[in-house]
Amino acid sequence: NKFLEKLKMSKWLPSLNSLRAFEVTARHKSYRNAAEELGVTTAAVQQLVEKLELTIGEKLFTGRGTNLKITPIGDIGFEELSISFKQIERTVNRLKSKKNNKSLVISSDPSFASAWLVPKLNNFKKINPNIDVLIDSSTNLVDLDKDAVDLAIRFGVTEYKNNEIVHKLYDEYSCAYCSPALIKNLSKPINIFEIKKFPLLRWDLSLFEWSVNTKKCMDWKTWLQELKFSDFSKLIYGPIFNDYNLALQCAIAGQGFILGSKPILKDLLKKKLLIDPFDITVKTNLRYDLVMTEKSLDKPQVKKFIEWIKKEKEISDN
Repeated sequence: NKFLEKLKMSKWLPSLNSLRAFEVTARHKSYRNAAEELGVTTAAVQQLVEKLELTIGEKLFTGRGTNLKITPIGDIGFEELSISFKQIERTVNRLKSKKNNKSLVISSDPSFASAWLVPKLNNFKKINPNIDVLIDSSTNLVDLDKDAVDLAIRFGVTEYKNNEIVHKLYDEYSCAYCSPALIKNLSKPINIFEIKKFPLLRWDLSLFEWSVNTKKCMDWKTWLQELKFSDFSKLIYGPIFNDYNLALQCAIAGQGFILGSKPILKDLLKKKLLIDPFDITVKTNLRYDLVMTEKSLDKPQVKKFIEWIKKEKEISDN
């Protein structure tokens, strides 16, 4: 993208501090709040951001104080850097966990992690306060034999190694969801052909190179074809997100429709944060699996997590 291209063209590579100052400022939309998080002065944060702007050759923010706004190129850079800093944090935590015998490292599909696992994780911590849990939310398929991961929650994987133990969590049923506010003036259920009046939010699945089926499942055109919808030229496409949680939050904020899992998003439906105004469910040939190895089962914390997630699933299903 343009942000990264600008960095590549520059002979001076910005410091990690400059990139971090920009990311935190963009997240808070405030130099002062960014300074508080970083433990430095407001002037120091502004200076670091200005150095980065000189390198890029573009303004990353406009305005001052409470009127501080991120520019379009800054918005692109913010999204990319947020993902990068999260990855750095995950890597550091993994390194720390190697020294902690009571740690539990879980690699999870991003959609499952954000919508199902993380909101329920406090229940696990309440009954297991001495187990440190690290969630690695990634589209990458980790190697349970080589990587520092105890368990994996995978979506759309059809082939497993002989030494991997697999427990099915959910079959996948896909629906089109939106905020109640988006269609408040329409009576429900809405005809599926009305969907062309609203933005369709998308999840970037380019990293799912290992699963063609997963890409199809989360593709609007494929999903609508199952319903005999063919007027694709009239569809309105909204933003593309490489973080599923961001797409989900965008839908909750009333900015469009999102394709989501019926079993995984069940709690958000109960809370009326999302609704299925079409009352249409498409069954897929995909599923969510809990995967581990015999070696990981030797760890007491792994056995406790497996027992816990099975009970949480039963509670959620009722």
